[in-house]
Amino acid sequence: MTREALGYIQRNFLHETVLKHPDRAEATRVWNYPYAAIEEALVNAVYHRSYEEREPIEVRISREELAILSFPGPDRSIRMEDFRVGRAVSRRYRNRRIGEFLKELELTEGRSTGVPKILKAMAANGSPPPQFETDDDRTAYLIRLPVHPLATAPNAATDQVTGEVTGEVTGEVARLLRAMIGEMTRQDMQEALGLRHEDHFRAAYLRPALTSGLLEMTLPDKPRSSKQRYRLSARGRQWLQEQSHGSRQ
Repeated sequence: MTREALGYIQRNFLHETVLKHPDRAEATRVWNYPYAAIEEALVNAVYHRSYEEREPIEVRISREELAILSFPGPDRSIRMEDFRVGRAVSRRYRNRRIGEFLKELELTEGRSTGVPKILKAMAANGSPPPQFETDDDRTAYLIRLPVHPLATAPNAATDQVTGEVTGEVTGEVARLLRAMIGEMTRQDMQEALGLRHEDHFRAAYLRPALTSGLLEMTLPDKPRSSKQRYRLSARGRQWLQEQSHGSRQ
């Protein structure tokens, strides 16, 4: 699943910008997001997340950044200052067996090299430094990879994927999108759809809609907040408009 997710991101959301210079033959090549940094960040989330919590790993891609959110946050033995300089070494490891399996798949080295690799990959691409965030209770962990400022090609997160959205939208997600009115709570959405079971709603409706970028949270940095609301994203509104135009033809 991790490899499939990485492949999907690489195919649909990454692009290279080539800048030619009048004073020299060699062009400058930069990626909007370096793949090596994304791979390390996502594998790190799979390795260190809690498998006792039902919240999924979230990957959000916009024109400004690629963000990966997982639960819970880093172990309290790690200081956030150490993350920023690449010295994040934990005294306690979650999911050792999963780490060993990821190492066998050559997706991780298992020696606390993930954060330094992210920093090096972003620097080598000329990208702004990544941001590592958590709250005081370490309930969540957010890695932000800023887009390269020279990556001016059309944004894959909006332009290049538009033609593929329709084929990816399941019937359940389509029902949810059509039921959305402004900002709604999870309970509001379930009532609008006539669904009783929260687990089924999250698995079949809410998570796929969020993962595909058709819905967005009003409080993305606090996914479990009691004040959380959901709304159509720009991509979701565009999908509804395309469906509306298609039905009129």
